[in-house]
Amino acid sequence: MDRQDYNKAENAVGNAQWTANDYADRAKDYIREQRERNAEPTAEGWMERAKNNISDAWEDTKDAVSDAWEKTKDWTEDAKSEVRKSTN
Repeated sequence: MDRQDYNKAENAVGNAQWTANDYADRAKDYIREQRERNAEPTAEGWMERAKNNISDAWEDTKDAVSDAWEKTKDWTEDAKSEVRKSTN
């Protein structure tokens, strides 16, 4: 598996990780946006937004991991083929 694939997976996971301060900042942004729209900010609305953001990050992570898995399988088959060639 290429280092690039590992980096892709790490970046996707890194994007999914929010610190407590990130959560607080994003919650403040949500509250400001709701007030600008003359809408009442709610905990449920904030949770829905957080869930969607995490869901998007999870999908990115799954894609990166799946790509890495497929490339690893390809590499394994290539390695097996090379071993067969050298032992015949």
